[in-house]
Amino acid sequence: MSPPSRRLQTKPVITCLKTFLVSYSLIFWFTGVILLAVGVWGKVSLEAYISLASEESTNAPYVLIGTGAIIVIFGLFGCFATCRGSPWMLKLYAMFLTLVFLAELVAGVSGFIFRHEIKANLGVAYKKAVSNYNSSDASSRSSSAVDSIQRTLLCCGVNNFTDWSDTKYFKENGIPVSCCKSTSNCSPEILKDLGKAETEVYTVGCFARVTLVMESNLGIVAGITFGLAFFQLIGIFLSCCLSRYITNNQYEMV
Repeated sequence: MSPPSRRLQTKPVITCLKTFLVSYSLIFWFTGVILLAVGVWGKVSLEAYISLASEESTNAPYVLIGTGAIIVIFGLFGCFATCRGSPWMLKLYAMFLTLVFLAELVAGVSGFIFRHEIKANLGVAYKKAVSNYNSSDASSRSSSAVDSIQRTLLCCGVNNFTDWSDTKYFKENGIPVSCCKSTSNCSPEILKDLGKAETEVYTVGCFARVTLVMESNLGIVAGITFGLAFFQLIGIFLSCCLSRYITNNQYEMV
């Protein structure tokens, strides 16, 4: 058995580490809540942009929601493990934080490396969506996405509103109503005449605005991802230190 003075010196260190780790776990739990919120926001607000890149429904928002839910659960687990002072629980918590760190690091690096490829794919997908546009088909995800983007970003066509003149839809119906500044001023006759439509529709192309929105959001997401990734290192360090101190303290009491 070690001297009582040494055990008395160890206990304040354990208490201090527990305080820091509980505080960290609560912050970690809050980041899970943020991911949940971002996942829901992405599903609701960015569905139009995401659906252009894939004809099928994407699982990206659900991945964020699922990841956020797991982090919320393990954040609570970290608080429980810290308060209980269980070395094996703390090691399990550290292992989970390590996996989260590696996953976020890979996701952030991949997003940064392939950002230009994502932009190119989005351009091809948007041109295809405009070419195959059909507003009367309610089941067409790409047509709904084009309408949503044109209304939201106040734009028209790929590079400008004249791009619609090369589409089959224009020959039959003219420029889509979603390009109009005010629907009350957009009659079918005006929409079928590019000269008359120029003053009634948005003239700026959507591709530049879509990529600007995507790139600005990617920058924010990448920054948050890298920040959260390195934030996990603090939790890993605290968990390992607390586990070691508790284990040593148990041996000293024997």
